[in-house]
Amino acid sequence: MAADRLSVDVLVVGSGASGLAAAVSAERAGARVALAAKGSLQSCNSAKAQGGIQAAFGEDDSPEAHAEDVWRSSHETADMRLVHILTSEAPSTIQWLEESGVEFTRSNGGYRLARCGGASRKRLLQVGDRTGLAITSALREAVERSSALTLPKSPLAELARTESDWRARCGERVVEAGAVVLAAGGRCFREAEERGELSTNHPGATGEVTQIALALGAQARDLDALQYHPNGGAWPASMQGYSIPETTRAYGAVLLNAEDEEFTDSLGPRDEVSQAIFDEVEKGLGVETADGRPAVWLDTTRISAEDAEISLPYMLRRYRAAGIDPLAEPILTYPVLHYQNGGLVVDERGETTVEGLFACGEIAGGTHGRNRMMGNSLLECVVFGRHAGKAAFEKAR
Repeated sequence: MAADRLSVDVLVVGSGASGLAAAVSAERAGARVALAAKGSLQSCNSAKAQGGIQAAFGEDDSPEAHAEDVWRSSHETADMRLVHILTSEAPSTIQWLEESGVEFTRSNGGYRLARCGGASRKRLLQVGDRTGLAITSALREAVERSSALTLPKSPLAELARTESDWRARCGERVVEAGAVVLAAGGRCFREAEERGELSTNHPGATGEVTQIALALGAQARDLDALQYHPNGGAWPASMQGYSIPETTRAYGAVLLNAEDEEFTDSLGPRDEVSQAIFDEVEKGLGVETADGRPAVWLDTTRISAEDAEISLPYMLRRYRAAGIDPLAEPILTYPVLHYQNGGLVVDERGETTVEGLFACGEIAGGTHGRNRMMGNSLLECVVFGRHAGKAAFEKAR
């Protein structure tokens, strides 16, 4: 049977926050848009992101201070052209998300801001501890209200240049497009399976779209730099692979070894905190879970009940359903594979080194260098998703 054929201005591959933002941006610029998803439109890592999104709103904060924190947390490996776009556009991006229906948690007449790992200021905005779900739900509704065509269960299998545009095979369809935006995320689920480790990632995070782009000649950077989330759930078994929100530490939780000693700055950059946990276990100062896995304690009893109920309600429900109250007893934690720091090289508009091929979100590299700060992935998705969608339509025209 012949494949269905479709012609659009912009093809977006991926239905996480970056793909949704790109589709909305391109469609509002006037493009005929198709958005292809590997699974359902709801299936993505972005929806699992809990901690929040960074933007400089505090009186003592600025986009420059935000950029400096990114540079320091990346160990001076981030592309500062991209970082300055990320941090300078963060406040207006929050406004755009609010106009799209996202309601960030507020207190005392302003945003409820928390300080996250690696940050010098309180600048993390949250929607409880389901920030990614709130953002993707609002953006998906915007896509579904628009003229964009959605193609669920249509994984990208082939992508090739033609004389004038692009031809893609997405599931059973052949899509011809003037420009393509790759927003298909990273590969940490596959990597974790191959390593025999746990991952926070959705099963669709297997990285084949990156390989398709590399085969077309796109350049990449830092693809070896995969990030561990410092606080994966280690026990009970139902919580293994769950990413305990880093806002637990922002609201007072600390990491303790088997002797109840603090052994690291609990609000340090992700790679440093993860490595400190690995080292502590290696020294014999870790704790063993009931099924023999390594762990340390996260003393969540130091979080106030008010902070927990407002900013960590989902975590509380999950642990209490499993028989543990994090406000009454510490919980067991160990790093889990979480994020692909590197990816396809892009310019300020999100275009890769292959003309007419754009990338945004986790599949793109440079913005975070070799180590990402918490709260900057959702921000990058929306900031550069909007840029890539608009620029892709301009290229298609």
